[in-house]
Amino acid sequence: MKLLETYILRRICQMFLVALIPVLTIIWTIQVLGRINLVTDTGQSMGSFMLLASYILPTILPVVMPFAFVIGITQTLTAMNNDSELPVIDAAGASRSIIYRPIIGLAVVLGIVSFSVTNFLEPVSRLGARQMVAAAYADLLSSVIEEKTFRSIEDGLYVQISERHSGRLLKGLFVVDYRDPNSDLIYYAKEGSVDPGGTSLTMRDGEVHRKTPDGRISIIRFDSYAFDLSAMTKSEGGLPLYAADRPLSYLLDPDPEDAAFKRSPESFRSELHRRLSDWAYVVTFGLISLVVAGSSRSHRQARVHPMIYALVVAFGLRWLGFSFTNLTERSASYIPAVYAVPLVASAIAIYMLATNRQFHMPSIFNTSVTRLTRVLQQRFTRSTGTGGGGAA
Repeated sequence: MKLLETYILRRICQMFLVALIPVLTIIWTIQVLGRINLVTDTGQSMGSFMLLASYILPTILPVVMPFAFVIGITQTLTAMNNDSELPVIDAAGASRSIIYRPIIGLAVVLGIVSFSVTNFLEPVSRLGARQMVAAAYADLLSSVIEEKTFRSIEDGLYVQISERHSGRLLKGLFVVDYRDPNSDLIYYAKEGSVDPGGTSLTMRDGEVHRKTPDGRISIIRFDSYAFDLSAMTKSEGGLPLYAADRPLSYLLDPDPEDAAFKRSPESFRSELHRRLSDWAYVVTFGLISLVVAGSSRSHRQARVHPMIYALVVAFGLRWLGFSFTNLTERSASYIPAVYAVPLVASAIAIYMLATNRQFHMPSIFNTSVTRLTRVLQQRFTRSTGTGGGGAA
């Protein structure tokens, strides 16, 4: 690789990491905090919580990486243009491939990384996270829930116990089950116990109150009653495996007798085409960023930062991709559109690069962005001036 290509590649890699790490950290933190209840509800250690957090990371990396790549390319090339490096390269008669080769090469490498994470690491991480949560909640009733405290086991299911004794024996059970929209169930029992697998709660000497939507209430007394907890942790002999938990090889040739596949074959179809198409957006966004920021420009032309143009187009394409992928669950006729979005956008970008065409947004977009930027700058200047005057 030539010295100039190495220089461009190094700068883009640096800016890519500068953009990727903060954005990834913010989104990762939001996702992790949404699962903080694993610690508060089940009494898990911080080590277990951090392990769960590590399972979440592969699920968001492929989504964030293409946009960080856009920022890295456009910011680097814009800085090189402002420092007159791009005009000097053009004036020296150098081929545009000097700029294109390192960026396209990096795009292909990142596409391979995205494909590998999406198809090999992400399914394992999703399954590991679900297994961890299931294991944590499996022993929730018999060992973790505090005495005389209402706890939510899952949406619509609440449990309170008065006393906990050795041997998984519970005293003073109170269970509220609102999961069925056709009836509300309230259970009272003097004692009960959870089986070692955490799939069944056996209540003894109690009663169940059933309330229907029309307000009628029926009361049934029982000597022994088994309350099923398997839907919370296990199903059909083990933890249920959904389309997102399956490896790529299984999605390509699913078992027709698989219960999950029988229930929702369209979800397997949608997941397969998502896995096979998502990686292409890294390459597509790299080509679009080259079209937007790869040519030398006069400072008078650059009224709006090229990064804004590139990100607007990237967000639009990604939204189209997500939409068509979701539509494949309704009909297989949308499958070609899933691949057409990145392929057509890449073809257009390659054509514009080959013919040295410039990317132009509609004038109304430029005017609106410029006006918004000016208003924000004026308000910021006014507030800073007011603050400064007060300080003086």
